Amino acid sequence: MAVPIIPAVALGLLICLAAYRFIIYPAYLSPLSKIPPAHWSAPFSSLWILYHRSREEETPTVHAAHQRLGPIVLLAPNDISINSVDGGIRNVYAGGHAKGDWYRNVFSNYGVMPMFAMPENGVHSKRKRMLSNIYAKSTLQGSAALDGISKALLEDLLIPRVRELSKGGAAAVEFYDVFAAVTHDFVSAYIFGLKNGSHLLQQPDMNQKFFRDYKARQRFQFWPQDLPGLTAFLKTIGLKWLLVPKWVDKANADIEAWILKMGDDAEATLNQITEEQEKGKPEDYPTVYAQLRNALLKESSTKSDLDLTTGQLVQQQRLETASEMLDHTLAGFDTSSITLTFFAWELSRPENRQWQDKLCEELSTLPDKRDAKAVDALPILQATLMETLRLHAAIPGNQPRVTPPAVTLGAPGHSFSDLPAGVRVQAQAWSLHRDPDVFPEPEAWLPSRWLDATEAQHKEMSRWFWAFGSGGRMCVGSNLAMYDMKAIISAIWSTFRTEVVFDEGMVHRGGYVAEPIGKEGKYLLLKVHELW
Repeated sequence: MAVPIIPAVALGLLICLAAYRFIIYPAYLSPLSKIPPAHWSAPFSSLWILYHRSREEETPTVHAAHQRLGPIVLLAPNDISINSVDGGIRNVYAGGHAKGDWYRNVFSNYGVMPMFAMPENGVHSKRKRMLSNIYAKSTLQGSAALDGISKALLEDLLIPRVRELSKGGAAAVEFYDVFAAVTHDFVSAYIFGLKNGSHLLQQPDMNQKFFRDYKARQRFQFWPQDLPGLTAFLKTIGLKWLLVPKWVDKANADIEAWILKMGDDAEATLNQITEEQEKGKPEDYPTVYAQLRNALLKESSTKSDLDLTTGQLVQQQRLETASEMLDHTLAGFDTSSITLTFFAWELSRPENRQWQDKLCEELSTLPDKRDAKAVDALPILQATLMETLRLHAAIPGNQPRVTPPAVTLGAPGHSFSDLPAGVRVQAQAWSLHRDPDVFPEPEAWLPSRWLDATEAQHKEMSRWFWAFGSGGRMCVGSNLAMYDMKAIISAIWSTFRTEVVFDEGMVHRGGYVAEPIGKEGKYLLLKVHELW
């Protein structure tokens, strides 16, 4: 029986159109077609890179592609990775390429985007101006609040806690738990005031439960972040649990409720100050919360955001402030605790004993361990921390942006021009920090590279250093992170010596966030010896 000619022609045209759209155009005609593909399927499908993202293998997989193919590679039909400063992160991140939905999909809280998730640069810049001064190095180093927080958390709580856990050097200490507690307490105290903060050092059981739940939920971030349509569809038909267990939603809700309470307590503190005209202890003042809350009220040019019957923020203002503060708290504690864990691991390994000796000796010269300017100026501390941030960046993975029209990307000699708008482009600190021309022996932990570098070498390393990002969307809390990490390091290694209990190696997970986890499922067990 003959096939009707019109349907046959229509079918043939559809096949030709599909072949052109999905094979011929991406392979030969697209502006991206000349970019070397990380996998043979990359010009035609996103499945290859999505597979590796789902398994938290993207970071090393993309790094291997750059090693094979050069500083710019194609990951999917509309997805590229860059690994250079010139023609790379300078163009994209310093060039103000916008963020896409990838951030908004999982980094919104209470249904409100914090500035980290805001796609538009203008809105983000406006919010950042409200907060940047409170995170400036000069502000932090002169902060009476941080001085009081440091004494209360480090001298009065952290050192006795480590001493108690170590039991005179007979027991091993799980330091990732300790670092998670102290960094969360530190960041939340600066944001909400010490009395309103998390107090996890004093509640080890709560700390361990919160910390384990927080880390476990990150395993399921891929689905709403990279496949939001599928996740939303399954949620609509009641089957989201096939991808994301129900306990993840509960864990997220519990974290939101916890941070919201800290914000309400901070609001009560501010209202009490207004009534009594007395700030009380500097460390109890909600420094960051007050800065944002007052800036948002000033922006509104009205007191309508305050409920005059209760003196509390109205709900929308309350949630907007809480969303921002949740992002700062969790990002601040997570990245700092990761870095400190890798720092402690490197410093405690037998092959790096000389660096622990040098650091302890340097710290012994400090007359005041809470002198922030003096601690910040210590060269051994700076070098060992910088090298840890280079080799073990807390955010080693992709940080995507979206291209504007007709952009040129790629290192000199490897550039591609007139790329279309709407292309996802990403860089990753893991690869930038492992360029052998900039960082010889890139896989080795060598603090000496920061001490022995010439001025030109130091400048070049700084250009490629990307632990906190770059450009207008660079981490707003980078100075606070360096402040609290140096303060914690100074407190611990001016009092104790540490050594690895067993050295099965620490591995990074290959996703957006690095998780330092040993091969036996533990984090970091160290034996502690008191110096005096």
